[in-house]
Amino acid sequence: MWRIVIVLIFLSSSVYSADTNTVSSTVVTNSTPPTANAPSVVVNNSDICKTATSGAVQTQILGIASGITITDENCERIKLARSLYGMGMKVAAVSLLSDDPRVFDAMIMAGTPPPINGKIGAEALEEWKLNPDLIPDGSKVFNTPKIITTNEGTDEELAKFIIMAMALYIGFPILF
Repeated sequence: MWRIVIVLIFLSSSVYSADTNTVSSTVVTNSTPPTANAPSVVVNNSDICKTATSGAVQTQILGIASGITITDENCERIKLARSLYGMGMKVAAVSLLSDDPRVFDAMIMAGTPPPINGKIGAEALEEWKLNPDLIPDGSKVFNTPKIITTNEGTDEELAKFIIMAMALYIGFPILF
């Protein structure tokens, strides 16, 4: 009989140490994250002076993708000048290249000013001096003087602004 008591004690002790908390959960793994794929912009022809770029941004809700081509104007200028030179129009080719301020400055410094209005050589240099507005922007040889304008009455406008700001701050509108 006492053997039965000992067996019951050992069996009942396992009941006292049992964990009674039960946790169950369901995990969904079939949902893939959204992706924005950047488009492939292909420029295979080297004769068009363009490069391609693309990009994409993705968030949890919205994805944006775009691609563009960028025109290289200097490449176009060089190809057009080569075409003009190949057709025997050497002065036109030089004139086209001189739209670049670096080429323009190099030609002036070399003593061979770019052609302008059908004039070449010393006549062209005088014509460039008479028409500084036709000089390419960025030229270091012919720096056009900057026109500085003064705005008279700025102190008066500043005083009006300060008074209006203080009036609005305290809640009193003033009309000027």
